[in-house]
Amino acid sequence: MSRLEVIDGGNWREFVAAPVAVLMIGKSDCGACAAWAEELEKFLATDTQWTDVRFGKMLVDKGGLVDFKRASPWLADVDELPFNQIYVKGERSKAWPGAGVERLVSRLRSVATG
Repeated sequence: MSRLEVIDGGNWREFVAAPVAVLMIGKSDCGACAAWAEELEKFLATDTQWTDVRFGKMLVDKGGLVDFKRASPWLADVDELPFNQIYVKGERSKAWPGAGVERLVSRLRSVATG
């Protein structure tokens, strides 16, 4: 079973309310988004350090995300995909565009220690 959850209009609220959640935002026609999702899947398949963190992927060009978009006005300012948003207990924390496991782990460490 994959640790990279598919996040949609029916489960986003519960996902972002987790103690720590990493949301990867992309589009279905974005090659860089697909590559980052694949890299993230490979990382999560062997990761033992961040097992208490939820990881999710949301494709914003899929239907059913009106509530998420209304609750996330910052999304309108995202102009580079993939985009990553860390939530801590429902609140936005670190965010960055692009990919890379090292960047992800660095930000998770700062959230965990900060």
